[in-house]
Amino acid sequence: MAAAVSALARAYRGRTVLVTGHTGFKGGWLSLWLKRLDARVIGFSLPPEHGARGFFAAAAVGRGMTSVFGDVRDRAAVERAFRRHRPSHVFHLAAQPLVLRSYQEPVETFATNVLGTAHVLDAARACAPVRSVVVVTSDKCYDNPEDGRPRRESDPMGGRDPYSASKGAAELVAASYRHSWFSGSRAGLACARAGNVIGGGDWSVNRLLPDCVRALGAGRPVVVRSPGSIRPWQHVLETTSAYLWLGARLAAAPARFSGGWNFGPASSRGLPVRKIVELALKSWGRGSARFGRVSGPHEAATLTLDGAKARRALGWRAAYDPAEAVAEAVRWYKAQHEGGDFDGEVFSNLQIDRYEAKARSLGLAWGKS
Repeated sequence: MAAAVSALARAYRGRTVLVTGHTGFKGGWLSLWLKRLDARVIGFSLPPEHGARGFFAAAAVGRGMTSVFGDVRDRAAVERAFRRHRPSHVFHLAAQPLVLRSYQEPVETFATNVLGTAHVLDAARACAPVRSVVVVTSDKCYDNPEDGRPRRESDPMGGRDPYSASKGAAELVAASYRHSWFSGSRAGLACARAGNVIGGGDWSVNRLLPDCVRALGAGRPVVVRSPGSIRPWQHVLETTSAYLWLGARLAAAPARFSGGWNFGPASSRGLPVRKIVELALKSWGRGSARFGRVSGPHEAATLTLDGAKARRALGWRAAYDPAEAVAEAVRWYKAQHEGGDFDGEVFSNLQIDRYEAKARSLGLAWGKS
């Protein structure tokens, strides 16, 4: 095991780790990294989407782990998974993750994101081996007046659209369980709030980088609906390292590390959509974009995160600047698009290698031995 991940390896090697949403984009990357750490990984999720090109299939995430296909809205199925596998660490990522879909399916969004979270937490509190639970929500969980100030962990929860409101509500559910059952126990419960995550293998609709890659791969101009919208963009390995490090510290000191945590890019100012598209075009090496404003349901124009607490108390900070984050993401997509001997599992592990090396060069806390 490389020195850069020895701290994480000590936390997870040989441990049973349950990841809900392991067939999704972020859950897939998290499961892949946990396998590298020699954890016994149990996944609970709906069957994967996007076929062979989706991250779960392309990176062979299911190889070397146990997959349980189920719905977090099914309380009995969630409880069976906990009783059978008895995890010591839980990462809850299963969700309806799309803002625009939440306008089309509001009830389903609330059922999955709010009631599903309650089902997972209720099963976790009844499972004696559990030592840490990390609930992954979103930067959109905050009541966002769009005043230009980065959101802090002490800011109120909220959300104008159904997706954002469901994430704010999931945070309230987690806080209730933390105060009612996890406070003073041997298990810690934390919520992780990350920004707009980019990386290879995400093929969701109405997401910026997948939309860019679909257009570029087909030789079409990239059509951008809100070029001025500002978001805290970050590579998926930034959030993955954050979740892993939070889970490790949470198990070691639950009282100290329970609560809410922001994980954002190095700059709290965020970047506009236009800049990310320009970086993507540069990384792809060809193509063009059409910038405009398309009417539709409300989406916040500005959303940024203050990550000072994570830097100060966890010793976690971003390793990649925006250009590196976009370049690494596009490198994955372009390799898959060009085909040939592309092996998503090997390619993804090489990207983790590079990220670990960068963290090691920066002396980041989670990368130290």
